[in-house]
Amino acid sequence: MFTSIRTSEANKQVVSTLTRKLNLGSENIIARIALSYSLAKEKQLDIGDIKDSRGKEYSKDVLFGDQIDIYAGMIALNYGIYFSDKNIPKYVKLHLDDGLEKIIDAINSNDAGLDFINREILKSSI
Repeated sequence: MFTSIRTSEANKQVVSTLTRKLNLGSENIIARIALSYSLAKEKQLDIGDIKDSRGKEYSKDVLFGDQIDIYAGMIALNYGIYFSDKNIPKYVKLHLDDGLEKIIDAINSNDAGLDFINREILKSSI
């Protein structure tokens, strides 16, 4: 499928900032949260809007662990495409960058970091 994904250059610093602000430990955790957060919005993003790839790089194993099939499946369901579609990596990148931007915007607008994450998790589980 693919070997790695890179954030946009602008989101490279966002990854570090959010990881530090939320005290998450390793930077792949915020990437997983951001990807999942964006996908949870059930919005279809346009491949034509893909950003540069000069930011933080994640190997597929670091980004997904052994759950790559679940993440790829969520993308396939969101877009109504096959699990093997060649554009899945592009959608991963789109949603990774989108989620990072949404989270940093929410936290920068006077939202207390972990309170934001907790509230969003509770909202989606109700």
